[in-house]
Amino acid sequence: MFPSANLPSPDDPIAMLVACHDKVRRFSALVARIGDHVLQKGCDAEAQQAATSVLRYFDVAAPLHHADEEIDLFPALRGLRDSQLNYELDRIEYEHLPLAGLWRDVGHWLSLVQQGSPAEVPSSLLLTFATAYPEHARQEEERLYPHATRLPAPTLAKIGQAMASRRQ
Repeated sequence: MFPSANLPSPDDPIAMLVACHDKVRRFSALVARIGDHVLQKGCDAEAQQAATSVLRYFDVAAPLHHADEEIDLFPALRGLRDSQLNYELDRIEYEHLPLAGLWRDVGHWLSLVQQGSPAEVPSSLLLTFATAYPEHARQEEERLYPHATRLPAPTLAKIGQAMASRRQ
C-alpha cells in the first residue's frame, strides 16, 4: 500500500502522521459542511456520499493513526525520559478517549445521513467535532512530533515499518 501518491513513505513516519492529520482536517471540515447541506437540502445523494467518506475515514484510518501514535511513537518518545514531554504526551494521549466518544456521536448521526434518514442536525456537536479534532492534531504536531528528531534513526525506521505493516 505504501508508498502512495497521497502519503509519504514509511521512511518518514512523522510525515506520514502529518499527512493523516491533513485528512483529519479535511474530513472534520466536511462534517460541518454535511450538517449545513442537510439543513438546506436534506439527506440527498450528495450528503449520503459525503457521510460515507467521513465514516470510512474515521472508522478505518483514524484508529490506525491512533495506534501509530499510542503503540509506536508515544512509547518511543517516552523513552527520551523528558519530564515536560511526558507531561504533554499524557495530556494529549488522554484526549484520544473524549475524541473517540465525540466521534461515536457524530458517526451515529452520519450513519443516519448515509441511510438517507431524515435526521435532526446536531449543529453544536458537529461544530465541536469540526474544531476539536483539528485542534488536537495541531497540538500533536506542535508539542510532540518535533521531538521525534531526537529519536535514533533505527527507532524511526522501526516506527515507520510498524505503521506500514498496520496498513497492509
